[in-house]
Amino acid sequence: MEEIKLAAELRDGKSTKKTLTTLRSAEKIPGVVYGGAKPPILITLSERDLMAARRKGGINAILHLDLGKGKETVIVKELQRHPVSDRPVHADFQRISLTQKIEAKVPLHIKGEAPGVKLSGGIIQHELRTLHVRALPTAIPHFIEVDVSALELGQAIHVKDLKPVKDLEVLDDGERIILHVTLVKVEEVAPAADATAAAAVAAEPELASTKGKKDEEGKLVAEKPKPGAPAAPAAKEAAKK
Repeated sequence: MEEIKLAAELRDGKSTKKTLTTLRSAEKIPGVVYGGAKPPILITLSERDLMAARRKGGINAILHLDLGKGKETVIVKELQRHPVSDRPVHADFQRISLTQKIEAKVPLHIKGEAPGVKLSGGIIQHELRTLHVRALPTAIPHFIEVDVSALELGQAIHVKDLKPVKDLEVLDDGERIILHVTLVKVEEVAPAADATAAAAVAAEPELASTKGKKDEEGKLVAEKPKPGAPAAPAAKEAAKK
């Protein structure tokens, strides 16, 4: 693991919301350093310098903070970000010793193209994106590769399937699934055409040929005219005969 030097400043414990807002406006990040036999201390450092260090050395980069009157060897334990801008707003640093093992989370990176995706139309479903490990700070890698070049549809890669990394102890259960190739589930939606047609029929006005009462066989039965009502044309013709 690469070691990087960063300049930082001590800050007092009376930081108000206004003070912290001013710091962030100046592209500085408030932070706290804790762990080891020493008490926690509050610091500030350049947002640009910290993000550059993480891009260069990874999320578990070893940082040597120069505080002017003292130095601290740390890793970033947690980086809080703004929910909208995604800019870092606070950093927690853990003191470390280069001769003592620590626990950390290492990102998993996919390597290769799975036949189950390329040839069978599947997709890769991720179940685990980081690996929980224990090692000396200098032995923790930037990331761990997950080779999917032989992964067929319906197959999975477990933690135990990963290639061992020298001097690195994996703390996750070996049976845990990291990823697997599966088919995309498509939900079938019933077409609305039938419902629309039914609604149209229901709304269609009844034709004259379908009006009237029907007998037991379903044949129309002529209705008796109301007293004083004009006779139907068919009745007039019958009367003439």
